[in-house]
Amino acid sequence: MKIVFIGTVDFSLQTLEKLIDLNANIVGVCTKESSSFNSDFANLQPLCQKHHIPCHCTEDVNTPQSIAWIKSLQPDIVFCFGWSNLIKKELLELPALGVLGFHPTKLPLNRGRHPIIWSLALGLKQSATTFFFMDEGADSGDILSQKEFDISDHDDAYSLYKKITLTALSQIEEFLPQLEQNSYVKTAQDHSKANYWRKRGKNDGKIDFRMNSLSIYNLVRALSKPYVGAHLVYNNTDIPVWKVEILDYKEPRLEPGKVLSVENNCIIVKTNDGAVKILEHEFTTLPKIGEYL
Repeated sequence: MKIVFIGTVDFSLQTLEKLIDLNANIVGVCTKESSSFNSDFANLQPLCQKHHIPCHCTEDVNTPQSIAWIKSLQPDIVFCFGWSNLIKKELLELPALGVLGFHPTKLPLNRGRHPIIWSLALGLKQSATTFFFMDEGADSGDILSQKEFDISDHDDAYSLYKKITLTALSQIEEFLPQLEQNSYVKTAQDHSKANYWRKRGKNDGKIDFRMNSLSIYNLVRALSKPYVGAHLVYNNTDIPVWKVEILDYKEPRLEPGKVLSVENNCIIVKTNDGAVKILEHEFTTLPKIGEYL
């Protein structure tokens, strides 16, 4: 079974390494030389060079040049793991087995953009990793493999990314022989249960201390590294915040956003229903007690 692999992020790198370890027949890789869009960008070219795999760099796999390059390799299937743009019909119909994609939610639930960020920001307790055959929709194709995992209260973007990757690698080990032996089973999604998460914007990462403490905690862990970080505004400047702790604070007369304590580079701030301690941040000048954030 000849595989063309498409990807450009750290997840792509780790899944490509797994496929190579499993002796999968990777006949070519499409990737990007660089990306200002993907905060978890990974360069796949050194791995391809090490294993003598042909590599094609492109910003768009749907261009005539990219399609022609993929077609020349005569793949039986295309694996698209970690690519931010939709695959168009011409490429979807090129390989006999189709194009296999990946989405880290329990499809048909939570299709769409930024699934790791939204899963944490919304406080989900469970999700799944899903490999599916791509169609012209977004995350709407038939499912090949789906595996559930738990999201703990202590998970952040980094730990959840790692958990998702390890789960996905175990799935690849299971379904690769099924694809090679043509013994796999596809399951159609129930589109009536689907919802779509939208693309997040800068304002979605802004901490508003009128929020409750749990919402602030979830937002901060959702946007922690490798992502851009949640932020608050102080003296008209965006201050990234990387880690907070929820405090049990029961003074109802104080307004949200008031700085209650500044000690050892930690800042305690009143929230709507309590307080949070800002543990990791990028303040260059610390706020003073009594100021408002």
